[in-house]
Amino acid sequence: MADIRSYMKEKEKKARKQTNYKEKIAQHKLASVYRILLVAAALAALVAIVVVQYRQHVYTEYDVIASVEREIASGSVDVRLGNAILTYSKDGAHCTDAKGNVRWNQTFEMQDARVAVSGDTVAIGDYNGRSIYVANTDEILGEITTTMPIRDIAVSAGGYVTAVLSDANLTWINTYEYNGNMVYEGQAHMDDSGYPLAVALSPGGELMGVVYVYVDAGILKTTVGFYNLGSVGDNVSDNFVSSWLYPDMLIPYIEFLNDSTAIVVGDGKFDVYWGSHKPVPMAGDLYSREIQSVHHSDRYVGLVYMSDNGENRYEMIVYDTTNDFDMGKKSFYFDMDYNDIFFGKDNFVIYNETECQIVTLGGVEKYHGKFSKAVRLMLPIGNAYRYQLVTDSSIDTIQLK
Repeated sequence: MADIRSYMKEKEKKARKQTNYKEKIAQHKLASVYRILLVAAALAALVAIVVVQYRQHVYTEYDVIASVEREIASGSVDVRLGNAILTYSKDGAHCTDAKGNVRWNQTFEMQDARVAVSGDTVAIGDYNGRSIYVANTDEILGEITTTMPIRDIAVSAGGYVTAVLSDANLTWINTYEYNGNMVYEGQAHMDDSGYPLAVALSPGGELMGVVYVYVDAGILKTTVGFYNLGSVGDNVSDNFVSSWLYPDMLIPYIEFLNDSTAIVVGDGKFDVYWGSHKPVPMAGDLYSREIQSVHHSDRYVGLVYMSDNGENRYEMIVYDTTNDFDMGKKSFYFDMDYNDIFFGKDNFVIYNETECQIVTLGGVEKYHGKFSKAVRLMLPIGNAYRYQLVTDSSIDTIQLK
């Protein structure tokens, strides 16, 4: 009996030790979790402070961290081509990278060069001419020869080119591969669809948007039509998948932001079309003032007006095409005369030959200052407030500070 009691007491003692041991382990684990949570909270607070300081930080000057010399011909024009620089004139065009290396050079003779850019790809054609050169940032891709005079051109990032061609009694709207093979042939009659005032291609080349203008009983009307040049369009007549009428309104501007978003801008109406196969208008805005210019990225659209508040010269309304327009519409005022405006990831840049202004989409002015040399073209490099300034004699890489 005594042995049984001793055995039971020893068992209880061992059980209590085991329980205490488990409790100590649990307490240790809980303490470790608390320490991890405290460290994570401290790191999160630190990151939040850094992010707030970064967003609120204002730059006052810049350093030139790299510079290469360049030479240009008189009368030439510089255009952004992806991360490179396209320079063209009546006598030819060439593409230069950030280090000043000429990637390709093409000579030609054009009286009135028309240039269309999509991402890294460019098409250059002569108004009333019959040749279109297609290239990207690395090389000349090909040359397209048309049988009729060129009136307008559009290009996709993949090298498809749409050309509006003039004929005696009608207008042709033909789309080609960069090697000249025709992939679509269409016609426009003034008595039927109207005259093609503007044309655009989606980056992938599957969608083509055309703005037709015509007069009906003395009233100017515009139709925006979309064509699917892929397999979806093969199942419908003339690849025509959708159209929308704008009575008593001129729509001179159409552009694709990406493969599923297109915008049209007219004399009182701005619409966004969505759809990767059959675009339809999903959002828009009305206005009564005259638009001075249109600027966009693959997400944001900025419409610039003369300001009506008496304190600033210009007002730009910025739309976020990924959000509801009532939530994505923001207004920004500025006084600079500008050569161009472009969007970054979370800001926009306004610049002319002598100065630039950088403003976040949250309304914080990050930089407003003068250039040390006259600038022909300004290009972004990443998101660290680093840019390239293209001048008559150099390509300068700058870092704001």
